[in-house]
Amino acid sequence: MPPGLLRHLANIWRLGVKELWSLWRDPAMLILIVYTFTVAIYLAGTAMPETLNKAPLAIVDEDRSTLSTRIASAFYPPQFMPPLSIDHTQVDPGLDSGRFTFVLVIPPDFERDVLAGRAPQIQLNVDATRMSQAFTGSGAVQQIVLGEVNEFVQRHRSDATLPVELAVRSRFNPALTPSWFGSLMEVVNNITMLSIILTGAALIREREHGTVEHLLVMPVTPTEIMLAKVWSMAAVVLLAAGVSLGLVIQGALHVPIEGSIPLFLVGAGLHLFATTSMGIFMATLARSMPQFGLLMMLTMMPLQMLSGGMTPRESMPLWVQTAMSVAPTTHFTELSQAILYRGAGLDVVWTSFLALLLIGSALFALSLRRFRRAIGQMA
Repeated sequence: MPPGLLRHLANIWRLGVKELWSLWRDPAMLILIVYTFTVAIYLAGTAMPETLNKAPLAIVDEDRSTLSTRIASAFYPPQFMPPLSIDHTQVDPGLDSGRFTFVLVIPPDFERDVLAGRAPQIQLNVDATRMSQAFTGSGAVQQIVLGEVNEFVQRHRSDATLPVELAVRSRFNPALTPSWFGSLMEVVNNITMLSIILTGAALIREREHGTVEHLLVMPVTPTEIMLAKVWSMAAVVLLAAGVSLGLVIQGALHVPIEGSIPLFLVGAGLHLFATTSMGIFMATLARSMPQFGLLMMLTMMPLQMLSGGMTPRESMPLWVQTAMSVAPTTHFTELSQAILYRGAGLDVVWTSFLALLLIGSALFALSLRRFRRAIGQMA
């Protein structure tokens, strides 16, 4: 190996170790790393907002019949709280105070009208300010009520054979467990967020402490300085992500991972090459940490919301899909879902790997150019 290359590698290694020591002496960043890959992921896996869980329900039963009692007994945890029996005077105060999300009103003579073939109406009052529960729960309440009424009318469980039977097979998540999706996608999102924060904060911290000027008088190049920040912060995020997958995802949440974790970490490394470069670029634009935080808000929201992790890209407008095809988060989300959920191998995700390598190289070159100009102005 040429002596010049060895010297460059040694400089990159020593500067990277310096970055790790600086991070070690920053308790706020250490707490952020630990929280991001432990508590935040556990909460994302156990508190999915779009799922119906322990929804408060009350029933105004003016019929007091066998059918109305059967309907009331059909709501049980974990989707609903045990229903409370109330009267009409308690409906509006209960909804106004937020005690109930759903109030089901069963009118008088409901059972008699059903058996007579009439079409009686049941009123469902919904607190629509609780959007996630209101949207999912309204359909669930309707399905439960209609199912109980049909079974009551038929006097037995229906065994009628339909001419066509739809066999539903939910692949990769047979029980449709929300924690399987929420926790893993939180890891993917946090890898992006933390890598940008760590590299950007490292550069801004050096500028505020005046250590950038010290680096300028040393026999190191801007490329070596930037590569040192990239590999050191990427190593921290990769280590935290690997520990989180083992201890939080598989250990605490018991989420099965179908694919190869080492292959996922390789893809994450390529993704970090791009996002750490983005962090440095943003740090050269910001003059302080508050400005960097504002840039983070403007950058992270579209990167996460439009990457395909929250909403399938196929449902987005075509121009959004085209614009997000050059974002590293799009390809990282694709390979993460393919590997972690579906157990895909390199033969499936190699295109995402290649896209991340090209995007990362372009972002690194752009950030390096901006970084050289920024430190040139400091000299």
